[in-house]
Amino acid sequence: MTTRTTTSDRNLVITEADFDRLKAMMDSPVYRSIHAMRLASLQEELNRSKVFHAEKVPRNVVTMHSRVRVWDLGTEESDTYTLVYPVDADIEEGKVSVLAPLGLALLGARVGQVVEFDAPGGLRRLRIQKILYQPEAAGDFHL
Repeated sequence: MTTRTTTSDRNLVITEADFDRLKAMMDSPVYRSIHAMRLASLQEELNRSKVFHAEKVPRNVVTMHSRVRVWDLGTEESDTYTLVYPVDADIEEGKVSVLAPLGLALLGARVGQVVEFDAPGGLRRLRIQKILYQPEAAGDFHL
């Protein structure tokens, strides 16, 4: 059974390190001036988040630097994305910023969930098929 998930009806699962880094990013004048509305959405998510020690994060949760395969319910195509901080974003390489609508939808999502977000082409719905790499599961706690 899949869970329909949007940014307004889910509790975000996040590591302590990711929580701290995202909060620091939100306090940065650079991001506040450029991404005010996206930061507000991220703040809403962080306010609802459940923070875990890195070693305790479930392996089926998308964390920062996770590489995930998703199924687009509209196009019926599969894509692979890596969730990154804005400075590392490069959509040509599949690296999606946590401040992009897709990135915010992926953060904290679980395998099997369907996430919805507004994209330039309209509403998109993606099912999280598989986490190909999660830093915490791989023991990469420094990322």
